[in-house]
Amino acid sequence: MPCPRLSRRLALAATLAAALPFATTFTARAQGAALPPEVDAALARARVPREAVSILVVEAQARTPRLAWRAQVPMNPASVMKLATTYAGLDLLGPAYAWNTSVYLDGPVQGGVLQGNAYIQGRGDPKLVVERLWLLLRRLQGQGVQAIAGDIVLDRSAFALPPADPAGFDGEPLRPYNAAPDALLVNYKSIVMTFVPDPAAGSARVVSEPPLAGVQMPATVALAAPGAECGDWRGALKADFSAATRVAFDGVYPAACGERAWPVAYADPGAYAARAIEGMWREIGGRLAGRVRDGRVPEGLPPAFGMASPALAEVIRDINKYSNNVMAQQLFLTLSLQRNGTGTPEGSREVLRQWWRERFGEADMPVFDNGAGLSRDGRISAQALARMLQAAWQSPLMPELASSLPISGVDGTLRRSQTRFVGAAHLKTGSLRDVAAVAGYVHAPSGRRYILVAFANHANAGALRPAFDALVDWTARE
Repeated sequence: MPCPRLSRRLALAATLAAALPFATTFTARAQGAALPPEVDAALARARVPREAVSILVVEAQARTPRLAWRAQVPMNPASVMKLATTYAGLDLLGPAYAWNTSVYLDGPVQGGVLQGNAYIQGRGDPKLVVERLWLLLRRLQGQGVQAIAGDIVLDRSAFALPPADPAGFDGEPLRPYNAAPDALLVNYKSIVMTFVPDPAAGSARVVSEPPLAGVQMPATVALAAPGAECGDWRGALKADFSAATRVAFDGVYPAACGERAWPVAYADPGAYAARAIEGMWREIGGRLAGRVRDGRVPEGLPPAFGMASPALAEVIRDINKYSNNVMAQQLFLTLSLQRNGTGTPEGSREVLRQWWRERFGEADMPVFDNGAGLSRDGRISAQALARMLQAAWQSPLMPELASSLPISGVDGTLRRSQTRFVGAAHLKTGSLRDVAAVAGYVHAPSGRRYILVAFANHANAGALRPAFDALVDWTARE
């Protein structure tokens, strides 16, 4: 049954679309117009032909673009697709929306012992990180539970997902960006190892979070020879992550690196939540007679308590500033969870298509795929994305969306941007093999606000950061 709140928001979107004159195709401009010389020169240096690039620059409330180059061509936007997912999420769910993780107890608590099972039901919280998992389990202890006579049962039924191969996208299964979504997503299914050198002991301490039940982790690793440079410190460690129950280091750690952290996706992602929850429960002094397993909350059992996530307006800052793929997919799946009762990829694609249709019509319909942009199939044109960004600029949700974007030369994925207008642009970046993209808002010194969208789909796209910086500078100079 459709979620009434979501249905009302879709109806509101249709009403707003009718009132927005810029939510139509931009006034045509000759596509043969010259690109700015500095952008053209940067493209030439990167050996990216103009025919591989799509660009649109337009004032936030204008119909005639200042610059349009192949703007109607659908392109792979990489992580820039997160702009559509996060704006749709704000529009359909509201900036105060929060995910709730509920805990259920199916027996009495006697002398600190739960005489039954404890159930943890996930509803898609994108930010159930180590600190919040600790708080959740401490709240369970606050119910008087120090020991559990039965099992800890994990209910992940809110999402219905096909099997996922973490190496399927690019052959990098240990990269945290390849973590698959999960209704009970714990700490992005990743281990964070921190190395702290102790020259007096000739070793570096290894501190890992969260503690994973049944996984052996070395407490120390030998230091490299005195005077060794930091360099490729990860390669020097010669790490072995292949076994699900053991992490090993056959190399050394250079003391010159100081303290460093290394996040790694767990080798057996399907078992991660169970190991992390059991490990944390035992770490805080909890006892468990049974085991941690998957299952469903018994029908009619009331929750003992729940823990709400940060609000959506805060969550999208992590999604966009740091281009967090799995958080974006959690939000994407939540759209169909709210409408249909279960989160599925196709259900969420249909919610986004319906939202786009109501807002902007059938033309320029994007291919949303997984909503995160970690995809070879996602497509959107510069024209379509610019129209959406114009609508967002006129929306009451504009402050939330704009503040979630990286700031040029200041933070997030734009921290190392070389634009001369530091702090003048709020832009989402995207990159894949053969794809580079940037889109968002540029604030000119005159007070004008511009929408900027640029895509490149080419083997040399990775060399285009200087071209994008030049485009931002050209836009800000007016």
